[in-house]
Amino acid sequence: MSLLSVIVPCFNEEAAIPFFYDAMQKTADDFASRFPGVEFEYIFVDDGSTDRTMEVIKDLRQKDKRVHYLSFSRNFGKEAALYAGFLKAAGDHVVCMDADLQDPPELLADMYGAIVNEGYDSAATRRVTRKGEPKIRSFFARCFYKLMNRISDVEFVDGARDYRIMTRKMVDAILKLGENNRFTKGIYSWVGFKTKWIEFENVERVAGETKWSFFGLLRYSFEAILGFSTAPLSFVISLGFIVTAMAFILIIFVVIRTLLFGDPTNGWPSMICIVVFFAGTQLMCTGIVGAYLGKTYLETKNRPIFIAREEE
Repeated sequence: MSLLSVIVPCFNEEAAIPFFYDAMQKTADDFASRFPGVEFEYIFVDDGSTDRTMEVIKDLRQKDKRVHYLSFSRNFGKEAALYAGFLKAAGDHVVCMDADLQDPPELLADMYGAIVNEGYDSAATRRVTRKGEPKIRSFFARCFYKLMNRISDVEFVDGARDYRIMTRKMVDAILKLGENNRFTKGIYSWVGFKTKWIEFENVERVAGETKWSFFGLLRYSFEAILGFSTAPLSFVISLGFIVTAMAFILIIFVVIRTLLFGDPTNGWPSMICIVVFFAGTQLMCTGIVGAYLGKTYLETKNRPIFIAREEE
């Protein structure tokens, strides 16, 4: 017998969970014919929902003992929910899925087959289209992945989802990274292991609304940059050299102009613009350094990644 743990982070997903559970029951039937001896467990991680998400999960638990849950004391974010799911999962293989069925359950059998039949440590999914997504969000998403692959040492696959299946060895490696500033897509790449990518067309949510706003995704991207690249710090150093060189050239220009033409007050407006430019550059550089220092400060506090209110 082999146990497959399915981790499902939930935040206000009361409408989607029944559809998800029904779809997973069909997937379990498919597994029974293709991979006899595989048992499922479902781990729903409630990330501080304010609707009836927990009531729906507890109802499922009453009728199906394969359903387990962990409820946070407040909203700690999806990254914390994934980490909590990894801790609670007892399976030989672990799957991460969203409750809104944007991660097609019908792909799971092929993903599992990639591990047990083809020797992969992980099978991950990526969207090949962003149909139904706002164009501006798609544009910035593609820019983000291009940027991260330039400034980071780990690979970031465009369109990658959190939907993937992993061996127990890979999950244990992920759990060794107990950092608070978590970006799981980057952690997957950082720990390594052999991964097969499976492509699929974008799927609309089965129910409810997305919890990600444009600015929420923007903040999330900053977390990735701070967590997996020191390129902004290198940029600050380079910018400092460039600005210093420009200032030195301008000083020589002002001195020569004054000696040749006199009238030292000529060009006062342009000089003010230069001063303001340098001041803005200094503030920006200080902000970048401060962002890294702030993350370091939060890590040294060693606060727990999440606090559980109840679990079963």
